[in-house]
Amino acid sequence: MQARHSFFFALLLSVALVGTAGGQAGRRGTPGGASVDRSILINVFATRADGSERPVTAKDVSLYDGGMEQTIQTFAPDPGPARIVLLVDNSLGLRADVEKLAQATREFAYEIYEGDQVMIVGYDEQPEIIADWTDDAKKVEAALPQFRKRGEPYLFDALRAVIDEALQPFAGGHRKRVIVLVADGLDRGSKTKFEYVLRELQRQDITVYALQLPDRTGGALRRDKPKPNQVIRQLVEGTGGRILSVNEPREAAAAICDELRKHRYVLGYTPRSISYHENRRLLLIAGNGIDVRLKATQPSQ
Repeated sequence: MQARHSFFFALLLSVALVGTAGGQAGRRGTPGGASVDRSILINVFATRADGSERPVTAKDVSLYDGGMEQTIQTFAPDPGPARIVLLVDNSLGLRADVEKLAQATREFAYEIYEGDQVMIVGYDEQPEIIADWTDDAKKVEAALPQFRKRGEPYLFDALRAVIDEALQPFAGGHRKRVIVLVADGLDRGSKTKFEYVLRELQRQDITVYALQLPDRTGGALRRDKPKPNQVIRQLVEGTGGRILSVNEPREAAAAICDELRKHRYVLGYTPRSISYHENRRLLLIAGNGIDVRLKATQPSQ
């Protein structure tokens, strides 16, 4: 990021491999054939179509990993606090004015639950912390004038910085980590590849929501990178998130914060009859009247 948060800028220049995050994917094998804990914890969103607050249970859902049905060992509500990074496209050419970006951001400061905290990061050719971790709406309001529009959107580099630096300290014990992307999905110039970012989000079970802005390219073909709309869709669907309207920021913020506090579950299982060396599709099937979402893929170990 900028000089006052130089660790983000240094990250963008680094070519080191990202270390393995602890927690959700179990431990790797050890020399000598020692037993290995292969248990996995996955974040799931589950709601009842009739609006009932009655919890969903393991009896209501079936999990398939790599096409093989798995035994669900735990399925429990996760009412704990969330760490939410609002990642806002701050680049020139975006089809939204600065006030629209600020409005989409400030609503979260008023909708978060007790214990939740937000960080606001704006990005163009560098990511910059606009407001560090806080639950104080006044601090968020005071920081919003820092938004401006300049430079190109290095979205994938910004996502990597957020994953590695902003959210990594909360891995493991604090697992409710979220990115709310306020952007059109365009990337111009990142050194980080989209496939790498998506895999890391899935590996670390970080959920991405999007307040999607109009595509400034008009859907023009890009040979080297996915189209902006495809980027948004793959980030959201791949991590179990949702796309909400940027034109209704208060409703979007309330829906996201409510969902994180009231409808998030942690599912635990030990994979059987699968290959740990391949990316595997995940499928969760629920009973009638129950809607569920989770990340689309369990990356290889």
